[in-house]
Amino acid sequence: MRILAKTLFVTMTALAAATVAAPARAATAFAPTRVDGGAGATTAVAGWQIQASDKAQESGAKISSSGYSTQGWYPVSGRATVMAGLLENGAYKDVFYSDNLRAVQAPDASGSLFVNPWWYRTEFILAESAHGLHTLLRTNGMIASADVWVNGHLVADHATVAGAYPVHELDVTPWVHAGSNILALRVHPADPRRSLSIGWVDWNPTPPDNNMGPWRGVDIVQSGPVQLRFAHVTPTLSLPDLAHAALTVKVEARNLDAVAHEATITGEVAGVSLQRTIHLAAGKAQTVAFTPKTDPALELSHPNVWWPIGMGAHPLYSLQLAASVDGATSDKAGATFGIRSVSSKLTKQGYRQFLVNGMPILIRGGGWAPDMFLRDDPARMEAEFSYVRNLGLNTIRSEGKLENARFYELADRDGIMILAGWECCDKWESAAKTGGAPWDANDLKVAQASMASEARLLRNHPSVIGFLIGSDNPPPPPIAKMYVDTLHVEDWPAPIIAVATDKGTAETGLSGMKMTGPYAWVPPSYWYADQLGGAFGFNSETSAGADIPRLEDLTRMLSPQEQEALWKHPELRQYHAAADWSTFASIAPFATALAKRYGAPKSLADYVAKAQLDNYDNTRAQFEAFNAHRDAANPSTGVIYWMLNNAWPSLHWHLYDYYMNPAGAYFGAKKANEPVHIQYSYDTRAVVLVNQTLTDQHGLQARIRVRNLDGSVRYEQRVQHIDLAGNGTRQVATLPAPAGLSPTYFVELELASADARPLSRNVYWLSTQADTLDWAHSNWYLTPVTHYADLTALQSLPTATSEVRATLQHAGAQDTVSVTLTVPASSKAVALFQHVSIRQSTDGKPVLPILWSDNDVTLWPGESITLTARYAGQANATPVIEVSGWNAPARSVPLTLQQASPDRDVSQGMSH
Repeated sequence: MRILAKTLFVTMTALAAATVAAPARAATAFAPTRVDGGAGATTAVAGWQIQASDKAQESGAKISSSGYSTQGWYPVSGRATVMAGLLENGAYKDVFYSDNLRAVQAPDASGSLFVNPWWYRTEFILAESAHGLHTLLRTNGMIASADVWVNGHLVADHATVAGAYPVHELDVTPWVHAGSNILALRVHPADPRRSLSIGWVDWNPTPPDNNMGPWRGVDIVQSGPVQLRFAHVTPTLSLPDLAHAALTVKVEARNLDAVAHEATITGEVAGVSLQRTIHLAAGKAQTVAFTPKTDPALELSHPNVWWPIGMGAHPLYSLQLAASVDGATSDKAGATFGIRSVSSKLTKQGYRQFLVNGMPILIRGGGWAPDMFLRDDPARMEAEFSYVRNLGLNTIRSEGKLENARFYELADRDGIMILAGWECCDKWESAAKTGGAPWDANDLKVAQASMASEARLLRNHPSVIGFLIGSDNPPPPPIAKMYVDTLHVEDWPAPIIAVATDKGTAETGLSGMKMTGPYAWVPPSYWYADQLGGAFGFNSETSAGADIPRLEDLTRMLSPQEQEALWKHPELRQYHAAADWSTFASIAPFATALAKRYGAPKSLADYVAKAQLDNYDNTRAQFEAFNAHRDAANPSTGVIYWMLNNAWPSLHWHLYDYYMNPAGAYFGAKKANEPVHIQYSYDTRAVVLVNQTLTDQHGLQARIRVRNLDGSVRYEQRVQHIDLAGNGTRQVATLPAPAGLSPTYFVELELASADARPLSRNVYWLSTQADTLDWAHSNWYLTPVTHYADLTALQSLPTATSEVRATLQHAGAQDTVSVTLTVPASSKAVALFQHVSIRQSTDGKPVLPILWSDNDVTLWPGESITLTARYAGQANATPVIEVSGWNAPARSVPLTLQQASPDRDVSQGMSH
């Protein structure tokens, strides 16, 4: 994202010297990696022992020899960066609380712990059956670089093994043997301003070690004389009928021996058998291709087509290949792929429109952030994808921080589209910026290897719909040409986009994207404007800035002093808002708006309650505005909420916080992105229906109510027999201008199917005094407000009463809770913004992660709604339901255990 034009720096504090304690405990005890899979096997290094070179001062030859003592070294997991490894060993306590991380960042008397190399050492055991096979080391990315030693021999230096993304394979057969072998990496320090590694811009503090280490892991690969690499399938789908798909299969066969070999390549893809015999000279490689011309059966009829989430199923095919030499298996390769077409074009206004299988699609996504220390956590990644599905999003944008294969496999499985690309604001864009550091020959080599490696990783995945070769700035012409040429050489099948701003390159043309903000608070009505970040075109990253976690999470991340400052002194910079140097370390614009619109906070709890209302309202409006304008004269084609998640606990830029506790922004986004949805337009007062699916809807019924603050209905309209086309919108009504309304009032919208099944319900709290934007004084991150909407009357709502019934069902490893909220007809108050949470026990921690059908709901007397939640079963625990609301005190509700009913997906939709 954009940053102020100033030199990046990280503020170091004058705290006490940081020292690393001896290993207190290890999350992963070190054990040798056993390699016994035979030809075609790949074995990941399971763990390492690490130590600073300041302490381990021996030579690489000695450290990589058997018998070397690693007493005092830290056992770490296979993909651990240095800092991640130290955290695994308990060397630092609670670095995510308050500003504890500063103590790690502060240099000690002898200098920073991370300015010199660190050693990674491991033992791997080759089976006797490995005799006659080639053994290769595959490094999958190194931050920043490493010298590689095996059994006392230097096999590659840091000029070769460099960069966060290049994959390198090193044939170490001459230096290994059956039994125990030692591998050692001398990992050199990282600095994203000086190397093509990974940086964090202003998202969060800079990791003290700059993520140095083998963050994507190291594999031990075994092969016979002929190795197979880079297997991939390129499908060409017929449009618009989707009736045929032509498959092109390619694989590289490489002769690892010093003598020539004949190799027979066999395999199967989509039920089609493949076979080819080739001759390979010593040390040579050849790309073997199977096409419909050579193998007519690769022209498939009626293929199973992959669709994005909400538009259809996400079927996947597999490819298996094997190479045999002299009748013996030499190597194996494979790939998983989907059959789909992805393309893009520019609208007549110049904005990028993506098409999947020939259908235009509104991109609705969020910006991805991995863990700040790049810790590998498969269960967390799985949970995050479940949240993306539950939110109704269809896309994730990765600006740098490109992930490992598991991320893309989950995206393929779930139908989540991925917009991948390089990051901004460090070495990756230095050559593109005025005054930036030019690249040398080694930078160009690493960049080209990075592009080739990422293309090979991503090209088989149907979820990947494009690659941005720049973020804030397009690459200079020679680098842009290198990227594009490399992608073409690697059979890249998706659009190549110059940059995430309104710029371009000769090779790609204009990007068709805008990066016009905002990144800080603006009112909900902003999104409906035809200026800057309003809902037209493709906004590559934008949001109203601060997203305040729930109270229980604030107390986990902020000290008492920081908590008090948050609501009493919002002008003060918060360590958990953004990087120290960043504009966004202060969330004053948000705090000002909150006090003006909802009333000055009376306590931290009051501040949080008002923040949830605002975050819900604003996030909902952002997505709804892009929904509403998808068919407009100047259409919206895509929006990336900045951001989806955070690398650490943050007050800024997320739809769910680091603790994965859904709050106001989450449920506002979820509401806006319902598959079939009814919504209100802040600009025209129109009521609009949105259909995110490809299925036409017929006979829909809408009910519209405008209510005073006391709940009395001032306007009501029913619209029936509505037809709504798939992948489209329809305006069904326009509300009259407010007359005789209380200064704060409500709009309640309901949509039902032809058989009266509830489809969507949406409640807005509005003011007769509009927010007034000062467009003339906008800057790159916000548009000032001269007059704020007045919603302070919400503070005067009388206490609401509601009835709550909750049931629990156990179904294998999953629990399902249903909570029915009812406001009695005799009640005299709206129950505004009721939130339901589930705790492991009374006063216990919240059950997380969790998937709700809906939450943060508003009901009037006589209304009832049932909310459903799913989560991993809690063994030997009795969960407790907690219900709270804007004008209702929090209370706990007992659960009634029920027999499990047939499985039902609650990740989208609701019942009421």
